[in-house]
Amino acid sequence: VQLVESGGGTVQSGGSLRLSCVASGRSIFNIKAMGWYRRFPGKERELVASAIVSSGSTEYADSVKGRFTISRDNAENTVYLEMASLKPEDTAVYYCNARVSIATIEDPYAMLDVWGQGTQVTVSS
Repeated sequence: VQLVESGGGTVQSGGSLRLSCVASGRSIFNIKAMGWYRRFPGKERELVASAIVSSGSTEYADSVKGRFTISRDNAENTVYLEMASLKPEDTAVYYCNARVSIATIEDPYAMLDVWGQGTQVTVSS
């Protein structure tokens, strides 16, 4: 699976951006979940939002609830992150993630995390 992100950029505080992530490759039908993470300088990546493919259930970081929305277009193998009411503290590199099943008889629950290249989001005050 390969992930290609787009949509980052610079926006003023209170503005909106939409990130897109297109998945491709032979194993896209083994994707179990897709999501967005972000990394602040000097910090580990943290979950922003994720969605389970089979159920559509979503999860959000507390800091973005009510402002960000994750959605999927299954026909286009694309996941989106709509970001509204952006704050300077949302400034980070945003990464698309796909959790891909690589199950075997020996390990039926084996999963592989695939990452996009990252896209910078900068919110100016």
